[in-house]
Amino acid sequence: MAFRTFEDAAFSRRSLLRGGAWLGAGAALSAMPMGRMAFAHAGHWPAVVGLVDKYTTTNKLANMVAVMGWGQKDPDVIAQGTLELGKVPVADIDSLYRIYSMTKPITGMAAMMLIGDGKLGLDQPLAEILPAFANMQVQKEYDGSIGEENLEPAESLITIRHLLTHTAGLGYGIIQKGAIKDEYEDRGLIPGQVSRMPIPGLGRGKPVSSLEAFADGLAEMPLVYQPGTMWSYSVSLDLLGRVIEVVSGMPFDEFLTERIFKPAGMDSTWFTVPDSEKSRLTTNYGVLNGMSLPIDPGASSIYLDNPAFPFGGAGLVCSPRDYDRFQRMLLNYGKIDGKRVMSELVVRVGTSNLLPSTIDTTGTFADGAGFGAGGRVGLGDQAGTFGWGGAAGTVALVNMKLGLRASVFTQYMPSDAYPIHSEFPAAVLSDLAAMQGA
Repeated sequence: MAFRTFEDAAFSRRSLLRGGAWLGAGAALSAMPMGRMAFAHAGHWPAVVGLVDKYTTTNKLANMVAVMGWGQKDPDVIAQGTLELGKVPVADIDSLYRIYSMTKPITGMAAMMLIGDGKLGLDQPLAEILPAFANMQVQKEYDGSIGEENLEPAESLITIRHLLTHTAGLGYGIIQKGAIKDEYEDRGLIPGQVSRMPIPGLGRGKPVSSLEAFADGLAEMPLVYQPGTMWSYSVSLDLLGRVIEVVSGMPFDEFLTERIFKPAGMDSTWFTVPDSEKSRLTTNYGVLNGMSLPIDPGASSIYLDNPAFPFGGAGLVCSPRDYDRFQRMLLNYGKIDGKRVMSELVVRVGTSNLLPSTIDTTGTFADGAGFGAGGRVGLGDQAGTFGWGGAAGTVALVNMKLGLRASVFTQYMPSDAYPIHSEFPAAVLSDLAAMQGA
């Protein structure tokens, strides 16, 4: 079957890496009172089990792994299916998944650690770290011309807060249209990868070869909004990778390994899957008219090669066990298994609403919510929820009030081919309501 048909199926940039739309239902978890809530085991998650069965027993998806945990207790694991459709190896908590935009909260919390260290300021101008961003230009007409006639000077400087919360005015090749999208691709400002295969409708060009080159290229591009005025999904978490390596004096990927992955016991999280571990890597599928076609087989995945640079917005491969450990650490305000990974204050601030007071999220992926260090945050009665989703069907959230951590892993694109980003948190909510009434 020719891959050109994906384009007709709306296999679009906008739907590939967007993530996050799921939390509109998931934020309701924050409103659940503890009451008589029972600590559950896998048998107490019938709605989640039903969701997993719904997609795997019908072969809509090759596999699905849901990980549900309370506080610091071992998680309940609901796993079904195989790493690849029609093959023998079963998927489990140690299988490897492309988590795409679920990389963003990890990068966000890494930046928060440097703020906690006193090496970076939440409202510090980006230009103090990367001087090339001192005199940015902004499009007058959103996604219009990038010629001088459509540009005006930025009215304020980009800050670290703006980068953490997608309010810097930076663009995104998977979001923008027209001249600015084309220019991002022509300049190699491409912070992500999907497949070795050329897929029409997914032309992404060749990315630049380093985070430094990525940052320098962005500084030459116009912003799509004035800094601090709009929430707009962007490359800001990828740019934070460059900020982190400049401020820390360590390559970005090494910083994540030394400061987060090793102390948190996350030994199956990488930008490049080691050859020795490729037998655990799932296959990623493109969904066309209900059919699943492999676009990145595990055995020959693009993630077995070193990426052009470490993509802080969408580049990690991770096991469900590892991401659960990251969420366990957040729920315990920076500690896991008696080891402190980050300070309590860093976690409290990073999982809180950091949006500038002038930002209205109506009509965006963050509609009705706040935004913290790379993840969406519940507000008001829904306060306490923090998390984000990934382009290939992954979802993760913590609820600080309930002491709940919940995540689901599968691999398909585009993310809106199936409504898992909304169905999973709704299933969790249903099961919690049943527990409370039990």
